[in-house]
Amino acid sequence: MATKSILITGGAGFIGSHVVRLFVKKYPEYRIINLDKLTYAGNLENLRDIEQAANYVFVRGDICDYEMLKKLFAEYAIEGVIHLAAESHVDRSIKDPFTFARTNVLGTLSLLQAAKEAWDGQWDGRLFYHISTDEVYGALELGGGFFTEETRYAPHSPYSASKASSDHFVRAFHDTYGMPTLVTNCSNNYGPYQFPEKLIPLFINNIRHRKPLPVYGKGENIRDWLYVEDHARAIDLIFHRGKVGETYNIGGFNEWRNIDLIRVIIRTVDRLLGNPEGYSLDLITFVTDRAGHDLRYAIDSSKLKNELGWEPSLQFEEGIEHTVRWYLDNQLWLDNVTSGAYEEYYQKMYGNK
Repeated sequence: MATKSILITGGAGFIGSHVVRLFVKKYPEYRIINLDKLTYAGNLENLRDIEQAANYVFVRGDICDYEMLKKLFAEYAIEGVIHLAAESHVDRSIKDPFTFARTNVLGTLSLLQAAKEAWDGQWDGRLFYHISTDEVYGALELGGGFFTEETRYAPHSPYSASKASSDHFVRAFHDTYGMPTLVTNCSNNYGPYQFPEKLIPLFINNIRHRKPLPVYGKGENIRDWLYVEDHARAIDLIFHRGKVGETYNIGGFNEWRNIDLIRVIIRTVDRLLGNPEGYSLDLITFVTDRAGHDLRYAIDSSKLKNELGWEPSLQFEEGIEHTVRWYLDNQLWLDNVTSGAYEEYYQKMYGNK
């Protein structure tokens, strides 16, 4: 019998699937309910290895569907929420901000309200854990320090604005109603199962097919990179030991200029494919910079390290090696995602929702 029911939203996505897998395997006494709408970035192939586990339940649904959420909380007596479901690609948010506001803001609010109604002030043993991004803090100058948990919010894209709003709603439910909440803001994740619109899997795939590698501006924007399994470990630790009402920043301590990162990817992919050194450098193509492109993100994770003992397990080059090998070893997964074949399968199985 399950001793605790935990709802993980967005569990068929990139980060979510790693969190679901970790919790299902590490906590057989928990019942893990994976709620995912299966939009373009959700793929149940990410979870084939645990889909038959006795403590795992998949539910296809939209976090904006308040009535469905209320039924879900009642049916499974949910005591904990790990909220990862979100629209997350900046370029898409620039083209379609309404979708980001709907999912990231109204979806989070629907989930908060459903939890509040279900828990009805009985907060003992309950927790609403919301996963957010470092992009809510805006941008840093070169050599301009790091984002901390006290950094003022200054979002610059529709994506980061929608995540900032959802963060504020989570904290408001803690302050207004006393709901036990936690918020974490993480740096750029990378690793297996990431949808190939994001930089690292996109470039791995493009190198495979000798396609251009589009680099915004001069490639001088700097990001802090966090291996996804390290992030999942941090989420596990914070869910079980984090202080209610607090915010924790999760960073990889790995700052890279985009152009330098791309050269590492090229060098690694070419080596593993047996290409001569520098073979794919000619694929680099500089394109017009993204509107409002923040110069630098960098996270100070010292609070998480000092209070809970977490730190990344992998250096970046080691993580890139694992990541590139995974995509090259799982080319069928990559081809099914880039072709859209997986979406057609889910439409046949579940219908359009």
